[in-house]
Amino acid sequence: MDAADVLRQHPAKRLFGRDDDLAVIDSIVWGTSGQAGVLLLVGEAGVGKSSLLDAAADRAASDGSRVLRAAGNQFESHMAFAGLNQVLQPLLGEIHRLGPERSRALDVALGRAVGPPSDQLVVSQAAMDLVLRAATENPVWVVVDDLHWLDRASATALGFIARRLSGSQVRLLAAARSEEDTFFAGSGLPEHEVHPLDDTAAAELLSSRFPALSPRVRRRLIADAQGNPLALLELPIALSRMKTNSKGTLPAVLPLSRRLQALFTARIESLPTATRHLLLLAALDPGGDLLTLGKAAEGVALLDDLAPAERVGLVEVDHDGSRLAFRHPLARSAVVELSTSDERRRFHKVLAEQFLDQPERRAWHLADAVVGPDDHVAGLLDDTAYAVLRRGDAMGAITALIRGAELSTDGTSKSRRFAEAAYLSAHVTGDLSDVPRLLDHALRAGPERTETLTAAVAAASHLLNGDGDVDTAHRLLVAAIEMYPQPHRAEDNTLLEALYTLLLVCFYGGRSDLWAPFDRAVDRLVPQPPSVLGALAGAFGDPARRADPVLGDLDTLIDGLCPEADPARIVRIGRAAVYVDRLPGCRGALWRVVRDGRAGGAVASAIEALFLLANDAFMTGQWDDVDPLAEEGLALSTAHDYHLQSWPGLFVRALLAAARGDNATVKALTDRMIAWAAPRGVRAVQIYASHARALTALGRGDFDSAYHHITAVSQAGELALHTPHALWLVMELTEAAMRSGRCAEAASHVDAARQANLPAISPRLSLITAGAAAMAHPDFLERDLFEEALATPDADRWPFDAARIRLAYGERLRRGHAPAEARAHITAALETFQRLGAGPWTARAANELRASGVTPEQAPVTDVSLTPQQRQIGELAATGMTNKQIAERLYLSPRTVSAHLRQLFRKLGVTSRAALRDALEVLDSAQSAD
Repeated sequence: MDAADVLRQHPAKRLFGRDDDLAVIDSIVWGTSGQAGVLLLVGEAGVGKSSLLDAAADRAASDGSRVLRAAGNQFESHMAFAGLNQVLQPLLGEIHRLGPERSRALDVALGRAVGPPSDQLVVSQAAMDLVLRAATENPVWVVVDDLHWLDRASATALGFIARRLSGSQVRLLAAARSEEDTFFAGSGLPEHEVHPLDDTAAAELLSSRFPALSPRVRRRLIADAQGNPLALLELPIALSRMKTNSKGTLPAVLPLSRRLQALFTARIESLPTATRHLLLLAALDPGGDLLTLGKAAEGVALLDDLAPAERVGLVEVDHDGSRLAFRHPLARSAVVELSTSDERRRFHKVLAEQFLDQPERRAWHLADAVVGPDDHVAGLLDDTAYAVLRRGDAMGAITALIRGAELSTDGTSKSRRFAEAAYLSAHVTGDLSDVPRLLDHALRAGPERTETLTAAVAAASHLLNGDGDVDTAHRLLVAAIEMYPQPHRAEDNTLLEALYTLLLVCFYGGRSDLWAPFDRAVDRLVPQPPSVLGALAGAFGDPARRADPVLGDLDTLIDGLCPEADPARIVRIGRAAVYVDRLPGCRGALWRVVRDGRAGGAVASAIEALFLLANDAFMTGQWDDVDPLAEEGLALSTAHDYHLQSWPGLFVRALLAAARGDNATVKALTDRMIAWAAPRGVRAVQIYASHARALTALGRGDFDSAYHHITAVSQAGELALHTPHALWLVMELTEAAMRSGRCAEAASHVDAARQANLPAISPRLSLITAGAAAMAHPDFLERDLFEEALATPDADRWPFDAARIRLAYGERLRRGHAPAEARAHITAALETFQRLGAGPWTARAANELRASGVTPEQAPVTDVSLTPQQRQIGELAATGMTNKQIAERLYLSPRTVSAHLRQLFRKLGVTSRAALRDALEVLDSAQSAD
């Protein structure tokens, strides 16, 4: 039985002009189109989305499916997991079956238990497991109305579930207003726009529900309603209660939203006082729980007093009398607007008393109940802000901080709260445009010394992330830190945020003199610096001299990343890991940050996480993943105006282009880097350009140019102070020096690496130090040093570095008249370079192999290895689908699809989509034969 059949059995629920919409729901959600059973209905307020949801839910229920329903609410949109709580209410008795970790995560998230919050991903997985478990007996439909008002945490969890429904018995159907932003925006989930009714369907609806209307009135209503079903149904009710003049003329045309508001106003004002009070309580705390409502409205006959509102169609009570829901969101808004400010404050205060065990909910009710400033409530909102921030909800924290600032009585607290909100906007959420306004509020509040630091942190973050003004940001922060009252406690979050920001300023400045004030400030911390700050200062600030003492702490921090929910902390640990080759241990946590950013959370953290993952992919030989990761981060940087933060992404793209011989791209990117960074004194970005240019020069055999590019970063014979990038260029400088006749410089650089004890820092640094030592040895061929380098534990984890050492060893073996040994090493290097797509090095290795007496064969297409995602993208592109269409089908961004297609063309040796199908068929045939 389809949706139309269900409606025919229930004439009162008949939908006019919606056959096409119902067919889309049948096709996509019921799966007849072959797509996963997920669909988002979008359209203007009152267009009929809720009615379509009801029709689909009725059909699902009539077919034996279990229907889980929820509706977002504007007054609860800041309360984490409120929507998910509604969805899972019928399943709460089964939570204990999930296992201890996931059941605890879900119980805490839904407010059923007290404890440390779990990561959003864990909660989402637990919710998915619970729904999937329920679907093992009968199909389950999750139906969510007013998605635009759903809280971010719930939307993230539902989005997580929605992307993983393929092959299950779970369906998800949701509705949102097209004029409102949702956390599902840009998710790639299938959408269907619900349009207003045409005149024919509008006339049928009016005739069915209001058969006594005169033709003149019907025509006027159709014209004024403009196809909006809610207006068509509500305007006749209003007209029947309005007095017309002696000529019977209809009222003047009003904007639709005002007309609808007026309709609700008339209906609400006709209700008894007790009913209106109950509706106001329900509107101010829209959880819909009648037990809570009854306690708040003590002494009323709950269901009896709600009956008048039910009769006029404002609300409905579910069949078991446990929950109340407004029939349309505008009704809730009208109830609030028709109340007095005194009534709202009084009822918020009453509601606050119902949530003594839910401090966040209580804090918000008290915030809406107070008259004028109230430091106690402001303090409660501080607690709420920090609580939701620990759960990774930076937007919720900003909202709480701003409201707390508004309630503060003294300038000190007011300034601090505005400044902290500005800092989070600049440094976490990506809302740079709001920072100047918040900083202005902070400064107008009359900050004292403590608040000067908070404002300085926000301003410096804005300068750094916006304009890249390193020197001004440095002066601002240093002055504020020096003025900050002592003792400098290590648990002082305001001071720590200032130090983390100053560390980034020093890094991007790239000059040793910038670090002295930072070191002094860290040394003043009592009882000692936090482990994350210490790890960053050592392993990221100056790893050649300071990494060794902090590596143990860093390894402990990385081991503890599994339950970590704070995106900023995860990224800081990842940053500390990057130059000491410990990023692989951070991958899982960094991906959680990326997913949070994709869902609208900590965008700035997600950008950095993407670039850290791209760096890790390059270093570990997963080169096909580099461009998609970098492209996604760069798209976010552009969208949120993070100019400075885009350069690490452009650097890793330039590095990959250099390794693959795309010299035009390297030149374009590095020219941009220099043009932007040089006038601003952002030396770190200039170092990025030098590294990429050096790698390009090495690839084409221009060793003199390579040497000059590398020594612009760090001179031969030294690892420059506070220049962590110098660790990545030890072997490059040595090779360039030796091949350009600078043997003494090469030897001195190896000595510098050994004196810094780089091999003790990581296996990769041990590999490249040993490789550099073998290349720089005064004897042309020092077998023991090359063998020692290649015997480094886990050398294959760094394939590009290991292959370059093999190539150098093979070159020297050939020249040392050991062609058979040479061929073995050169062939191994050649295979690695071919797999990576390192064109210049492939050519060098092939030339060496020819010189050893063997003609290398180009790797045939049958040896190509495609990832499952590349294969899927290739097949879709071969059918003629555009990048945008592929992106929508696979829930990817068009940029990511484009990056994968470029890699696919290179791997298969084709230059157009038209050749893809044949190339894939040849590959299938060859691999089947194997």
